[in-house]
Amino acid sequence: MIYVDADACPVKAEVERVGTRHKLKMFVVSNGGIRPSTNPFIETVVVPDGPDVADMWIADRATKGDVVITGDIPLAARCIENGALVIKHNGEALTQANIGNVLATRDLMADMRAADPFRQGGGKPFSKADRARFLDGLERAVRAAARL
Repeated sequence: MIYVDADACPVKAEVERVGTRHKLKMFVVSNGGIRPSTNPFIETVVVPDGPDVADMWIADRATKGDVVITGDIPLAARCIENGALVIKHNGEALTQANIGNVLATRDLMADMRAADPFRQGGGKPFSKADRARFLDGLERAVRAAARL
């Protein structure tokens, strides 16, 4: 199965394309605002409003052999702990080997942003290269999950 943390996810169409090709059940999870798909492999899950409710829904279900798509690092850590394969929207695989460093970097950056309230700007725009890396990463993750 594929679980998509769908709030602010720029690659839902790509997930649908790869998941459908592999005939995988996909759960697109959000707290609303997502148009349901007519694809029979996709189940749109709308969870109640609240902090991290969609994350908890995914983390409670994702297990060994599943693939999770998220940019949420704490959610990724929980899913990895459960044995799921996790990739970010840019195709970067999050694994047992790198999740500790990624969590530490996330916390450091949050502290730096909090220390400088005048800091401007955010991340770079999502590019075609990011989309291509994601498709490659998802394909690799789906094939790896099938071997588990």
